[in-house]
Amino acid sequence: MSTANLLDIKALHVRMGEQSILNGLSLHVPTGGIVTVLGSNGVGKTTLMRAISGVYHSTSGSIEFDGTDITNWPSHRIVAAGLAQAPEGRQIFSSMTIAENLRIGGVGLSPQALAEEEEKQLQRFAILRSRYRQKAGTLSGGEQQMLCIARALMCRPKLLLMDEPSLGLAPKVVRQIFDLITQIREEGHSVLLVEQNARAALRVADYAYVMDGGRIVIEGSSTELSDDARVRAAYLGGHTG
Repeated sequence: MSTANLLDIKALHVRMGEQSILNGLSLHVPTGGIVTVLGSNGVGKTTLMRAISGVYHSTSGSIEFDGTDITNWPSHRIVAAGLAQAPEGRQIFSSMTIAENLRIGGVGLSPQALAEEEEKQLQRFAILRSRYRQKAGTLSGGEQQMLCIARALMCRPKLLLMDEPSLGLAPKVVRQIFDLITQIREEGHSVLLVEQNARAALRVADYAYVMDGGRIVIEGSSTELSDDARVRAAYLGGHTG
């Protein structure tokens, strides 16, 4: 893994109305790395992901991606720069086919590149090929998550943001998803993973942050956090995935 950072977030503040959600948060994702952000519900994890991807604007601080300051860029410009998100809740287009969902993810690619990337994702997710013309809303939760990830990868991102990919999935499917995260990194993508299943996240990540109150309160290598008594007490007691 390279020591250069693909993503640098420094002293980021985000407000929603009168409420401060992110309070001077800083984190880094190295090129070729998997970094996870852990924390309970309501600490600002999804707000962080939406600020990175341009959905929410920050009030101060900076987000630098691949050497360029992308703070408060519009989402389409951030995607074009090489950053894609597989959002919480999957947010697929349920009334559209799998084929149509994939092609939306590849908007901006040339016809040849679109066909190549679609074939790559169909090879990765055989179930999507077998249901290619099926409405996405008829897929199971695990299959919808696979489609969500495939759609995000269609634009060939340098960095993939993954927000709670295990949410609501059976343990067997969770293991498949986390095996896939490792595979995605091996193919040259970096990954920033927000996840409540701390045990599974720490198993695949190189480095981890713990959020509370819109701030980073603990950070370190995945091994260090797995051995940290505070992390073990708060996050590793109830997950078996």
